[in-house]
Amino acid sequence: MATPDFILALREKIGHDMLWIPGCTAIVARPYCSHPVHQSPAAGMRGKVCQNTSAPFEATHPHCARMKADEDFFMTPLAPEHVEILIVERADNGWATPVTGIVDPGEEAADAAVREVLEETGVSARPLRLLSTQVVGPVTYDNADQALYLDLAFLLRWDAGEPWPADAENTSAQFIRADRLPAMNNRFTKTVRRALSGEIAAEFTYSLT
Repeated sequence: MATPDFILALREKIGHDMLWIPGCTAIVARPYCSHPVHQSPAAGMRGKVCQNTSAPFEATHPHCARMKADEDFFMTPLAPEHVEILIVERADNGWATPVTGIVDPGEEAADAAVREVLEETGVSARPLRLLSTQVVGPVTYDNADQALYLDLAFLLRWDAGEPWPADAENTSAQFIRADRLPAMNNRFTKTVRRALSGEIAAEFTYSLT
């Protein structure tokens, strides 16, 4: 993620000392159907038919009618072969990850997730629920800056747009079927699993001292 101006301004005052930073992770999902007509870019159908609830599609493809992209679909356990997840490949280290970012001062974390998805991939998405809260770090960067992050992970529903690397932070952006995701670190793998679980309550850690 690019370093926001407010972080740069703070660094001018505190140097490399530890910063506590709110961040967000966006798990953007959309229904997937393997029916050939739905996978035809020439027909303009890619990623769209499952969202169509008109009578002809319901009659011809009842499976897709069942997978219409409303909130109810995402509030139940999801089979990985029926869902695509938005994944980017980071330009700095080549890692495959969901979209992540830093929450700006005064910004709601869900708004930050929506903003980061649009800025990084050109995709419009709508937040549905909080998946988890987690402390990430401490991290020491190559320039010796130190940071700790409070990450808020959200499940978002795809609304519009085909992903592309819209800024210099990523070399690729694409929807990938959830049972074919590339290798990711444990945090992101666990968060995707949580998104598919249908569990409404957010996951958090509580330590007695």
